[in-house]
Amino acid sequence: GSGLNDGQWHEVRFLAKENFAVLTIDGDEASAVRTNSPLQVKTGKKYFFGGFPIQMNDSDHSLFQHSFQGCMQFIHVDDQLVDLHAVEQGQLGSFANVTIDMCAIIDRCVPNHCEHDGKCTQTWESFKCTCDGTGYSGATCHNSIYELSCEAYKHLGKTSNYYWIDPDGSGALGPLKVYCNMTEDKVWTTVYHDLQMQTSVGGNSLEKLAVLQLNYSATMDQISAITSSAEYCEQFISYSCKMSRLLNTPEGNPYTWWVGKANEKHYYWGGSGPGIQKCACGIERNCTDPKYYCNCDADYKQWRKDSGMLSYKEHLPVSQVVVGDVDRPGSEAKISVGPVRCQGDQNYWNAASFITSSSYLHFSTFQGETSADISFYFKTSASDGVFLENLGNTDFIKLELKSPKEVSFSFDVGNGPVEIVVRSPNQLNDDQWHRVNAERNVKQASLQVDQLPLEVRKAPTEGHTRLELYSQLYVGAAGGQRGFLGCIRSLRMNGVTLDLEERAKVTPGVKPGCSGHCTSYGMYCANGGKCVEKYNGYSCDCSKTAYDGPFCIKDVGAFFEEGMWLRYNFHSPGTSMKDLVSRTLLSSTDPETTEPDLNLNQEELSFSFSTTKSPCVLLYISSYTQDFMAVLVKPSGNLQIRYSLGGTREPYNIDVDHRNMANGQPHTVNITRNGRHIVLQLDHYPPTSYSLPTASDIQFNSPKALFLGKVIEIGKIDQDIYKYNTPGFTGCLSRVQFNQIAPLKAALRPVNASSHVHIQGELVESNCGASPLTIPPMSAATDPWHLDSASADFPYNGQAIGDGVNRNSAIIGGVIAVVIFTILCTLVFLIRYMFRHKGTYHTNEAKGAESAESADAAIMNNDPNFTETIDESKKEWLI
Repeated sequence: GSGLNDGQWHEVRFLAKENFAVLTIDGDEASAVRTNSPLQVKTGKKYFFGGFPIQMNDSDHSLFQHSFQGCMQFIHVDDQLVDLHAVEQGQLGSFANVTIDMCAIIDRCVPNHCEHDGKCTQTWESFKCTCDGTGYSGATCHNSIYELSCEAYKHLGKTSNYYWIDPDGSGALGPLKVYCNMTEDKVWTTVYHDLQMQTSVGGNSLEKLAVLQLNYSATMDQISAITSSAEYCEQFISYSCKMSRLLNTPEGNPYTWWVGKANEKHYYWGGSGPGIQKCACGIERNCTDPKYYCNCDADYKQWRKDSGMLSYKEHLPVSQVVVGDVDRPGSEAKISVGPVRCQGDQNYWNAASFITSSSYLHFSTFQGETSADISFYFKTSASDGVFLENLGNTDFIKLELKSPKEVSFSFDVGNGPVEIVVRSPNQLNDDQWHRVNAERNVKQASLQVDQLPLEVRKAPTEGHTRLELYSQLYVGAAGGQRGFLGCIRSLRMNGVTLDLEERAKVTPGVKPGCSGHCTSYGMYCANGGKCVEKYNGYSCDCSKTAYDGPFCIKDVGAFFEEGMWLRYNFHSPGTSMKDLVSRTLLSSTDPETTEPDLNLNQEELSFSFSTTKSPCVLLYISSYTQDFMAVLVKPSGNLQIRYSLGGTREPYNIDVDHRNMANGQPHTVNITRNGRHIVLQLDHYPPTSYSLPTASDIQFNSPKALFLGKVIEIGKIDQDIYKYNTPGFTGCLSRVQFNQIAPLKAALRPVNASSHVHIQGELVESNCGASPLTIPPMSAATDPWHLDSASADFPYNGQAIGDGVNRNSAIIGGVIAVVIFTILCTLVFLIRYMFRHKGTYHTNEAKGAESAESADAAIMNNDPNFTETIDESKKEWLI
């Protein structure tokens, strides 16, 4: 048997026959033990249960060894039930240290303290919860192992992907799998269903109503938890019709409706709102027939469509669409319903600021009798203060900042006060956000601050276990104690978020919201991005960088066809030279307070590129004088940086001869000049220092324009640069930045800067020139949040999943299949050709294969777009 010491009843049956014996436990015949050889069992007159006496030498006393501790019932000998009452009365046998007619074992698994379907097992003294496969952890399987929302994953540094979330934390709702799109300032959470796009209804149908059911990858309660905490939700819905009326406007009863949350019917369509029996065209007054408020209501024989977003989140999601008016000859309709998409998380940023030591918020009594968890973020510059407290007659629960380095969790359930203290090696009153997690259950209590080790206190095996409170819950000062001074955010108790902001609006001494998020999260704004405070969080301002995205980490780049070029003028037409520098440049970190300088003593230049053609001009900066700066790829494929600042007859050249840069792979270039000192870093090689000649000037006089791909400038141009200009750069450039100027981004993201940019040819945005990763991504084995999105159990809804890995896998697989098929066909053709025509033959190999380092390089030499496809796929794989 197994688990025989789990405190549950088990059956033991021993059967001895004339020449064999069988032992069976819990009626499991399959695992019964049978003797392999003939065996005779002879018993005496006495049967001992629970132990057997061993007679000691020279003594009349018997010693019971290894006696059984527990309970027995229904004892049978030779199929006869033993009368234990007769044993108790001395009429049958004898006993010692046994209580008859009762079992003193405590069933510690009834009631079951293991939550969320955790499995309870017990020993003689305690019980244990097994939480495997539940999505929860802890002594009683109380705590969710997943984050509450996509917003929380974003602030762990995660990128767009599928994730498990648990919107109510330790509450009754289980975790669900969603897609988190983190490419925008606010995170989108997407939940999919199984209804395919453009599902046909009608045609030859004889039914008057067609019912389309949507089955989601989550329960309605789980989706409601997401929509209720979101700032905004939407769901696309579309009705394509041919002789099939929709809402029967202007005054008829609707033929078609949809069912939302709580099985409530709704008679408005996408692009409209509750109570308005109109479609989007009726709101915008552009319906095909102005007499109707929906295109389909005109009942045309041609296909028409009414579509739009349903954005009243209290009605979402769409669970059912009921379609009418498809039973007439020729009537036909097609229904499309998109996934539910929600943006933002109000609970994550729900905060209050306590501005006096006597300030407090009060809420209803905390109900956490046998299991309680409390989590929140705090930020303060005060040395101590009470976070929250709830009292009973003698019971209580309290969390406080005891000192600048100590957080205390204390409580009493009737066994006397218990206090757990976490001591931090660093100051906690540093005006940074810190996270507190406290839990108390019948087995133990614990406290954790940030990522410091968890402090645990075991509960006594006997005694009181229920926390009985009666007063209101006070957040902040309570009972004359010194209250908390600072901010508290995202306060959750047993999975329920307390609305601090709403209560703070009507409470003196407390203000809703909290400023200063950038002090804790500003480091996430990368590549020179500026953290901007917001009422309910922060955002990253990437306008002064060559990057994009919510954290300024997305490369902005473009593919340059042969002969294409871009010019960025440092001053707009019609502006003076003084205006030019004060607006755009360059050497001044704060143009509003620094006197403009028309000459540059220092500059920073960084970009990445990929190309297979040489020679070419990557970048050129001209001036109103003879000064210039250029980054070139020489005929050999080596990189050259060329400075001409005056004072010397020839430009100063820096040649990087140790690597071929025209190999189709992305390369990173960083150039910093301060006076005469120049530092060059190429890819991930160590930086190299150079110095301008002593005779050279150190000022870049009157910069005029920056060119990418080709130099089209009036006046004399360096002879080598003039030769490299033909036919021009072909390849990819990305994240180009000259001091505070990002010319490619200004061209691709025009914001009041279009007058600075002139483009010859078509500029196609691409990340094919993006620099490679310097650090390999975390492996699936070591990343606790890794999910194989390919195994996501989502029903196909007929729509490509945005930013999903599945789509990219299909594209890459298709490309590989086409390449392999093409190679095989070419080989067959060549073999047949060789045997048919003896002598010389030619192949269709990629041009440039003679000088290519590998087959892949040959393909890239012949087709620059191939590099673009590969690198874009690479980038998508990393999301």
